[in-house]
Amino acid sequence: MRGIDPAHGDAMFWDFIAKSSDSDAGTASASAAERNLENGCDITIATLYGIIAVVALVQLTRIQLRVPEYGWTTQKVFHLLNFLCSGARCGVMAFRRPLEAIHPQILSFIALDLPGLLFFSTYSLLVLFWAEIYHQARRPTSPPSHLRPAFLAINCGVYALQIAMWIYLSLVKSAAQQHLMKVLVACFMAIVSSMAAAGFTLYGGRLFIMLRRFPVQSPGRRKKLKEVGCVTSICTTCFTARAVIIAYSAFHRSAELDVISHPVLNLVYYLAVELIPSALVLFILRKLPPKHPKNGYQPIS
Repeated sequence: MRGIDPAHGDAMFWDFIAKSSDSDAGTASASAAERNLENGCDITIATLYGIIAVVALVQLTRIQLRVPEYGWTTQKVFHLLNFLCSGARCGVMAFRRPLEAIHPQILSFIALDLPGLLFFSTYSLLVLFWAEIYHQARRPTSPPSHLRPAFLAINCGVYALQIAMWIYLSLVKSAAQQHLMKVLVACFMAIVSSMAAAGFTLYGGRLFIMLRRFPVQSPGRRKKLKEVGCVTSICTTCFTARAVIIAYSAFHRSAELDVISHPVLNLVYYLAVELIPSALVLFILRKLPPKHPKNGYQPIS
């Protein structure tokens, strides 16, 4: 058997080392590119949420300066919740990578889920406002007394169930049980989003139909029709899409949300179901209340 030429063997060895180095460099370059994409998407999401939070805070300040004599009106609470929700999401996305490594992991789940609950509370408050207007218009002599307790009961129930699932998720140890609980949490959030979509369809639709029956010459009728119709369409579409996407992602890991490995999916998701709808609603509802309203401004008690 012929031996291997030492010079040729050395050449083969260094060629192998060079190829290995090139492969490692390529892998490192790909990993760096993925990290840059992840960081870029997270920073973009955080910046957009920061802008929404600032706009909501500015609008809240303008309303307070315009009507300082009134307490916490529905409009003020709506903008406050918008600020809290967007501010919380901004902070979470700005520190997304450190959150992934936080221990215990349940804190990461809470940080990711809580802004979604605040988003539900923010827009369910708008449903409450429209429901009160609708029922007061139908029965001016007997204003509804059950709507606000129902609103508080629904929100308290949603938060209580979510907290119970967080606690249980922190107690289970096996990976299978944790995955099952994550699926249940996602399904619960999909149901909550469906409830919000149903609320907007019900009371937004009722209010829109009622406004259409007003005389054509009624002051502000056309503007209110456009406002209610646009906000109802935006919010119903947004919460319906949110419910469908969350439910689908719960059973398909390739479409899993709120994970570092899917930065572009997260960007598209948050743009579609929170950022763009929030920006549009804030723009549509940008009008300030009059300085001296004739019938008073209803505060939240």
